[in-house]
Amino acid sequence: MDPRRTIVTGGSGLLGRTLRRLLPEAAYPPRAQFDVTDYAMLELFVRAGDFELVIHAAAFTSPPRVDQHPVQALDANVIGTANVVKLCARHGLRLVYISTDYVFRGDRGRYREEDELHPVNGYAWSKLAGECAVRLYRDSLIIRTTFGPDVFPYPAAFSDQWTSRQPVSVAAEQILTAVKSGATGVLHVGGPRRTVLEYARSLDPSREIKSLSVCDVAFAVPTDTSLVTERYRSLTGQPGAAGPAASED
Repeated sequence: MDPRRTIVTGGSGLLGRTLRRLLPEAAYPPRAQFDVTDYAMLELFVRAGDFELVIHAAAFTSPPRVDQHPVQALDANVIGTANVVKLCARHGLRLVYISTDYVFRGDRGRYREEDELHPVNGYAWSKLAGECAVRLYRDSLIIRTTFGPDVFPYPAAFSDQWTSRQPVSVAAEQILTAVKSGATGVLHVGGPRRTVLEYARSLDPSREIKSLSVCDVAFAVPTDTSLVTERYRSLTGQPGAAGPAASED
């Protein structure tokens, strides 16, 4: 992996900003230069450089906003990802697609890469559609993960939703480790299974964060999308934050 020959989409997002600190030599083109919904623009950018890898992190990620603006999600997450796949296929670029744990139904947790996919909200369906496009290209890696700001941004968190969520600073380092491993196919990257409330309180034990139920919100939330990360540990030799707890009680 040569950072100078790497394009990262979504450079202004939470993950993109963190990757920029870890991988400052990569290209982080703004939307005005690399709008994933405009294929001709992508071609112009790639032809002007010497690239070998695209980390596609750009996405419309808010489940309630996707419910309100499904066409925007269609453009960004489905058509945009298909354009990035087409670009990589035409120019022989390796592709890493950042997906989500929400592609699972969430009724049992401890999901492995090969488990059945069944989203429960529009955001997750749009990300799964992106996965379908990426699967058409062999030189690609789909990373399913979940992360949040290093400081939990809300006053309350779900006490009845289980997850493998990590701080973005940890997730970004593990994503880069996965990319450098040369892996292809699908890979789960995540931390130990715990409730969102437990995760939030772990970021700042001195802070009071209140309990919230998934029944208290107006959009569909899968209740357990925790991930098994054995393949990540096997490929990279790194235990990461996940450790054995990702697949155990």
